[in-house]
Amino acid sequence: MSNLSIILICLGAAVLVLLAYASTRPDEFRVERRLRIAAPADKLWPLVGELRGFNRWNPYERKDPLTKGQYAGAASGIGSRYAWESGKIGIGSLEITGQQPGRAVQMKLDFVKPFEAHNQAEFALQPTPDGATEVSWRMHGPANFVSKLMGVFIDMDKMVGRDFEDGLQNLRQLAEGQAS
Repeated sequence: MSNLSIILICLGAAVLVLLAYASTRPDEFRVERRLRIAAPADKLWPLVGELRGFNRWNPYERKDPLTKGQYAGAASGIGSRYAWESGKIGIGSLEITGQQPGRAVQMKLDFVKPFEAHNQAEFALQPTPDGATEVSWRMHGPANFVSKLMGVFIDMDKMVGRDFEDGLQNLRQLAEGQAS
């Protein structure tokens, strides 16, 4: 057996082990970040529960100021929708699917490019005794085999979580500036 054959067999075995390992990863991903903001929930609600308000601090919109966005449906509340197209952040849409005014909002997040994905996002506002609010931003969705394989090399929680942290800091700056 030649050296090349041995190398190819070892390489093939390594690929099979990698594929087998990827298949054992969870079928769903979940990312969550929280931040305490020195503003009452009723001041935060228009920035979290309405898509136009959300886009004032959305970290993804800030990554590409040339993003082409379009609002549709209701101005706010369930059925409110925002679609975007960008060379940097891709193509997708966000739709409010549920809300508990002043407390939580649920959204359907669909990506078309750079890859297709269908996820759920949620913001929750929890008032604290001192008049501040703990804001949590969550996203979860199915992990198909390709995303499981990518997850072997890319930590989704760190990658998306960093954007969530930036976004929550943007929200804090905006809300605390308004609260003053």
